[in-house]
Formats: sequence, structure tokens, C-alpha cells
Amino acid sequence: MQTNTQVRYIGFWLRTLASLIDTLWMMLLITPLLVYFYGWAYFDPYQSPPVDGLADVILTWILPAIAVILFWRAKQATPGKMAVHARVVDARTFQPPGTGQLIIRYLGYFVATVPFCLGLLWVAFDKRKQGWHDKLAGTVVIAGRQDDATMRAGVPEQA
Repeated sequence: MQTNTQVRYIGFWLRTLASLIDTLWMMLLITPLLVYFYGWAYFDPYQSPPVDGLADVILTWILPAIAVILFWRAKQATPGKMAVHARVVDARTFQPPGTGQLIIRYLGYFVATVPFCLGLLWVAFDKRKQGWHDKLAGTVVIAGRQDDATMRAGVPEQA
């Protein structure tokens, strides 16, 4: 098994880029659906209430959560993390995290953003580049693609 010193953790700026990519693909998926159900008035803050019905809750809260968790389960990464060659693994074993860990990680994003996004900014200062959501779930984000031969064997890439 590899040790922490042999693993390359993905830092703040690459994770920020991955998040921007994920936000873009999620917007491209969800925006047409919101327009279909509610029209363009949905995006006018003076015409639309903050939550506009069941389809709104499903499209803006439930669908993104399911999509992200399914990507983490299937690929250990969202499209953004795949683009920067990063993957989410268990912090102790460097193996794929369990579904429970991934759900905690997703919900941990909300905890991490409440105090001025301090829990997300924490990635820049932490020695293992963990945000609060990672710490809560017991995960880390490391370099390496899921389809690499070393990744198929469950061995993280050396730094």
C-alpha cells in the first residue's frame, strides 16, 4: 500500500477549475429543463419565487445531488475532476469511497460553504488538500485517472 508521501493531492486551483467545469455542464443540463417547465420568467428574480414547485426542487436540488454521487460512484470523479485528472478516494485506504461516504461528502459541501466558504478555502491550507466536506466524509482528492492501469489495481499514482 502506498503512503501519504507517495500520493499527489489535488490542490485548491485545480479543484476550483473542476468545480467550474461541473457547474457549466450541470447548467447546460438543467437550464433547458427549467425553461421547459417554467419559461424564461423563472430566471427573473422579480417574477419568480425562490422555489417554484416540485419540478424546481427536483431539477435544482435532487437531480444535481444524484448526478454527482452517481459520477463519484462510477468514476470516482465528476466530469470536472476527470478533466483535471483527479479522483475522490477514501482518505485511509485510497480505495473507492463507500456510498455513505459520498453522501456525507455531498452534504458536507453545504456545511463547508456556510461560514463564508471557509470549508472550501480550507483546501488551500490543508496538508492533504482536504476541504471540510472531505474531512467529514473521510475522503481525499488525488491525481490520477480512473482508467489508468495503476488506478485499476487500486494503487494511487506516485508524486
